[in-house]
Amino acid sequence: MLFWFIIACEIGFWVLLALGLFARYVWNLQKTSAMILLCVPLVDVALLIATTVDLSSGRSAEFAHGLAAVYLGFTAVYGHSIIKWADAYVAYKFYSGKKNSVNIYGWTYAKYEWLQWLRGVLACAIAAILLSMAIFYIDNPSKTEALDQWYANMFWVLGIWLVFWPLWYSVFPKKEQ
Repeated sequence: MLFWFIIACEIGFWVLLALGLFARYVWNLQKTSAMILLCVPLVDVALLIATTVDLSSGRSAEFAHGLAAVYLGFTAVYGHSIIKWADAYVAYKFYSGKKNSVNIYGWTYAKYEWLQWLRGVLACAIAAILLSMAIFYIDNPSKTEALDQWYANMFWVLGIWLVFWPLWYSVFPKKEQ
């Protein structure tokens, strides 16, 4: 059940984002748009509450509980930048705003990839804190095995990300096309 709630939260994120941008650019309601976009973190709060309630039922932690922690970590770190990117994209693509993206190459692009990876490390650190809090809250190792596995999963994702993006573009800089 929690897995489907996570999917609903992801859909809710994009629906609120689209509604906020629609209010801003189609209806020209700047304050309403800002209020809608400020509601986006409420999706995360709802997921946190749902996960806590589900864990307090006494059942064993499942894959979905760890996924919820990782989802919350990544939305906390990347959510604002996704909203900012989508706002700039819609302004440029549909409403003749200024183009915000600049093509970057060489070391500048490698630095960008390093920054994104470090933000991923922060997201995983937040997820690890949430996982640790859940493990501490449950206080029964036999019921938290699924949560323990997420530490290794995050480690491998960060390791692969490190090799194929920041390190790759540091050794083989992106060339201008």
